[in-house]
Amino acid sequence: MSGQGGHTALALVSLLLLLWREAATIEVPQDPKILKDLKQPPTIIKQSVKDYIVDPRDNIIIECEAKGNPVPTFSWRRNGKFFNIGKDPRVTMRKRSGTLEIGFRSGGRPEDYEGEYQCFASNEFGVALSNKILLQVSKAPLWPKEVLEPVVVPEGSSLILACNPPPGLPPPLTFWMNSAMIPIPQDKRVSMGLNGDLYFSNVLAKDSHTDYSCNARFPFTHTIQQKNPFILKVQSSESYNDTSYNATDPYGGRKVAETTPTFLSPLGTESSKMVLRDEELLLECIAAGLPTPTIKWFKKGGDLPAQKVKFEKFNKTLKIINVSEEDAGEYVCMANNQLGSVRHSIFVQVKAAPYWLDKPTNLVLAPDENGRLVCRANGNPKPNIQWLINGQPLDSALPNPSRQVLGDTIIFRSVQMGSGAVYQCNASNQHGYLLANALVSVLDMPPRMLGPKNQLIRVIENNRTFLDCPFFGSPLPVLRWFKNGQGSGLDGGQYRVYINGTLEIRRARAEDEGTYTCVANNILGKADNQVRLEVKEATRIVRAPEHQAVIRGTTARFDCKVTSDPSLSVTVTWMKDDKPLHMGWRLKKNEDTLTIPNVNEGDEGTYTCTAKSDIDEDSSSARLTVLEEASLNPSVSSAFPPDRPDPPTDLDLSDPAERSVRLTWIPGNDHRSPVTQFLVQFEEDRWEPGRWQNLSSYPGDLNSVILQLSPYVNYQFRVIAINSVGLSEPSRPSPRYQTSGAAPDAIPRGLQGWGSKKDNMEITWEPLLDLERNGPNLYYNVWWRRKDAGEEWSNVTTVESKYVIQNTETYVPYEIKIQSWNDHGPGPMSNGVIGFSGEDEPTDAPTDLRVSKVDSTKGNVHWKSVDMNSIMGEFKEYRLYYWRESSLVPGLAVNQEKKTKGFYTTAAEPSAILSDLVPFSQYKMFMVAANSRFESPRSNTVAFTTKEGVPDAPKFFRINRRSFDTIHLEWDKPLEPNGILIGYQLKYRTVNGSRAGRPQLETFFPNVTEFTLRLPDRSTRYRFYLSALTQVGAGEVFAEESPHFANEAYIDQVDIATQGWFIGLMCAIALIILILLIVCFIKRSRGGKYPVREKKDLPLDQVDQKDQDGSFDYHSDEDNKPLQGSQTSLDGNVKESDDSLVDYGEGGDGQFNEDGSFIGQYTVKKDKDETEGNESSEATSPVNAIYSLA
Repeated sequence: MSGQGGHTALALVSLLLLLWREAATIEVPQDPKILKDLKQPPTIIKQSVKDYIVDPRDNIIIECEAKGNPVPTFSWRRNGKFFNIGKDPRVTMRKRSGTLEIGFRSGGRPEDYEGEYQCFASNEFGVALSNKILLQVSKAPLWPKEVLEPVVVPEGSSLILACNPPPGLPPPLTFWMNSAMIPIPQDKRVSMGLNGDLYFSNVLAKDSHTDYSCNARFPFTHTIQQKNPFILKVQSSESYNDTSYNATDPYGGRKVAETTPTFLSPLGTESSKMVLRDEELLLECIAAGLPTPTIKWFKKGGDLPAQKVKFEKFNKTLKIINVSEEDAGEYVCMANNQLGSVRHSIFVQVKAAPYWLDKPTNLVLAPDENGRLVCRANGNPKPNIQWLINGQPLDSALPNPSRQVLGDTIIFRSVQMGSGAVYQCNASNQHGYLLANALVSVLDMPPRMLGPKNQLIRVIENNRTFLDCPFFGSPLPVLRWFKNGQGSGLDGGQYRVYINGTLEIRRARAEDEGTYTCVANNILGKADNQVRLEVKEATRIVRAPEHQAVIRGTTARFDCKVTSDPSLSVTVTWMKDDKPLHMGWRLKKNEDTLTIPNVNEGDEGTYTCTAKSDIDEDSSSARLTVLEEASLNPSVSSAFPPDRPDPPTDLDLSDPAERSVRLTWIPGNDHRSPVTQFLVQFEEDRWEPGRWQNLSSYPGDLNSVILQLSPYVNYQFRVIAINSVGLSEPSRPSPRYQTSGAAPDAIPRGLQGWGSKKDNMEITWEPLLDLERNGPNLYYNVWWRRKDAGEEWSNVTTVESKYVIQNTETYVPYEIKIQSWNDHGPGPMSNGVIGFSGEDEPTDAPTDLRVSKVDSTKGNVHWKSVDMNSIMGEFKEYRLYYWRESSLVPGLAVNQEKKTKGFYTTAAEPSAILSDLVPFSQYKMFMVAANSRFESPRSNTVAFTTKEGVPDAPKFFRINRRSFDTIHLEWDKPLEPNGILIGYQLKYRTVNGSRAGRPQLETFFPNVTEFTLRLPDRSTRYRFYLSALTQVGAGEVFAEESPHFANEAYIDQVDIATQGWFIGLMCAIALIILILLIVCFIKRSRGGKYPVREKKDLPLDQVDQKDQDGSFDYHSDEDNKPLQGSQTSLDGNVKESDDSLVDYGEGGDGQFNEDGSFIGQYTVKKDKDETEGNESSEATSPVNAIYSLA
């Protein structure tokens, strides 16, 4: 019966937790005005470490500091009992602090103060506890005096030289040296064990020495103590000869009995080892035998964790770092040589001191609110959780009906003023403990504004703007923003309100100017504050200075023209080489220009113009180069302008270090423009050989720099010089420089977890850059665990940049972290991030979708929300799908494309405004609930109709001037009439510069789309305003202005090519041109006389002959050659013929007389190289025909 009652009580508690609604924890701002009035219990802010070892030569200081209001008082317990500080003159406590100082100037022994200390910080609201601090004094005891007999062993046998250092605090570091303070060489055969003893797997004759000395170094006192040396004598069958030793035959040919391996440490066939989680595991196997045995390691039931294992001391030591529970098990070491092998099993147990899963944090609540403190820890064995209140066990505290303890959780219900306290959670097991303080405060405060009152914020147009409104109150107030004291709260669109009260305006515009009011409300009252926002134009340099090269003695001018907001005061300043430029008597500056008369070498440099207002600035720079006078140095003049510098030479590396090296070079010729910068580039031959990359840049006056480098890179460098003209060619590469490897420094970026399927989570990250690897064999150690589930961390190693966790629950939060490793060790661990497994399709659809208050362009949408558990992922929004089904305007086609609008709300019956609708249209819509990947089933589909609205602007509006005294107007109906058109409205008025005449109005029926206006004066100009009309009113206005008479840009282009007068004029002009051409041809034909030569066989002279009638006979051999086998065209070009009369005739010539008759005889052609003259220079042509007619 009792068991049944227990189950019933447990069920009731579980149901109560499900129904119980927890308030969000209030975060108290660190504002002096709030903290001054806020009463708080103490909080420990500084304390000494748990295991505190002090140097006996110094005073002892045990730290304990706390904060609270009122200021806490402090007390101490030593070994569980009250520590009366006032009775001990050596002990003092610092003012306004709990830190103890124990001095020994007047005598006393530090050892007398060893023990366990705990600090208590108290005020009227509670008590906070420090950790229990175990104070111990460092000890460096002397080595006990002993007489060591000489050690005599036969050659080939094993040997252990015991160290047995004195037990110090902390334990000393041991090492072996000889009398010359030279370390004893260690190798596969000879090595020091973890206990400090020196082990010989087998002894050689050369091991005989008289000074094997073990040394102990005590870190606190920085002293080294030396044990009396061992004398080792090795007995051999033959005398040892140093010259006979070699690595392949260490016994110099002497016969030494070989032995099978046996273990010197540990002894026997098995042993055990316990190690704590996150610590370092060291396993050791040292074997004797001849030849020297080789050690190998295995793990039964699995592989050694390669990413965490290191082998040291010639494989004799196995080291595993950051031990976790999966490293427990049986490890086997095997020693073997050519005679046999032996094994030893080490059973490793992994225990764990307590570690936090969920550490309790401070809880600030308002009256009647609920809250909880959670204290979850894990360990091996499972830690015991104990709650305390103000330093006393909670079990012995007075009962409190508003407080209930459920194991590792304390639940508070309907807390009241005065019930605050400091709660401690102690998680402990046999390997250690954890102690955490968490204060619970009950705060009752009306809203308060923390920022300055009536602040003026001036911002630049189009910039992202934030208006701050810091506030506080308990219960946590609700904050809303208003503009100009009107309308509903600002949120959505280009506004966004953050949880801290800040209002973001995504892109500030002129219309965003105004007074913004933030109002914070809670049940105790309200508070408000105002912010005045002014939006200004940006300050810009519209004409910037340009690079110049001027001759010495001339004048240089730099422009700097600035535009800015008229209401802002702008100051223009000049700098030279990043230092303020002093005008003095020579330099002159006006509003837009800097003038430098009589330029000299000192004026050379980079000049920067900066235009600065109260809220922004702009700057621009230019280089001034001074050249020598042409008259003084003709070789350097405007004919030789500045040029790019020569590359640096003689690159040298010096001062090598692990991550740096000094690079030195000799600058090249700057070619009349000083070098302003040196660019150092590097190339490495491992990741991207042959690719030069920028390393860093340095001022032009340096030629020796220290380069900061990355580990595990084989560098070579080159240098580029830069002046005002440009970049030099790269220098020749430097010698290569190899940096040594190291563990990674970088944390992989972009760590995230997300589900690509409903039952997985993909953990992805950006792989380290090649230069961030720092060493060979880079891989990643990825850790994850369910958030708030009390699970232990799981981990995996991979060389990829992604790992997929399978078989997860749907949309479960995970904590994720990552660490990069290489052969040199681990890099830093990343901070934990929260990832989620995959999402599934939401199961529930929004219900009862409806619309109300529909006007022409918007309507109110209402629906009932879904259960958030049905979202199956991260709730993104309620997504409304809506589309225009048709227009109520007859015959108007519409685009039925679906549109979406999202609404984020968690209200049970939310509502929202759907805007940007087209008037006079039929719409349909439905709604879904959406997570990041999927949508829920559809809600019910709703149809609704928008009311008639005003029409859009007419499709076009053209103004044509068809004559000097009329203007013709044309337009077309709007693309979206938004209702039934009832006509058009035309307003117009005369304009004369900035003056406007009396407005006039014309109205038209809806089928009228043109209008002609008669002008009273051809110089009169009009401005027209045209709009379409529905029953609701006039729509958007289309404004145009008539063209000016002097520029007939808008006059109708009448097609004059169709006018009769134009056709007649063109015909007359064509006839006149034709007659003129005919007359010109006739005149040209009468210009010379060309008689026919009567004697065809008479050879032509090489010069012109004058006839008796005074005419000239123009002839030459060249003139007649074309007649051999070609015809000469009218333009004088010779056209080759494939079918010449000359080739078919019997003679070489074809002759024509003056009337064009053929007078030649056919003759046999004897020699094609002979050329006979043509007796006539005239040929029948159109010109000759016209001449005959004349």
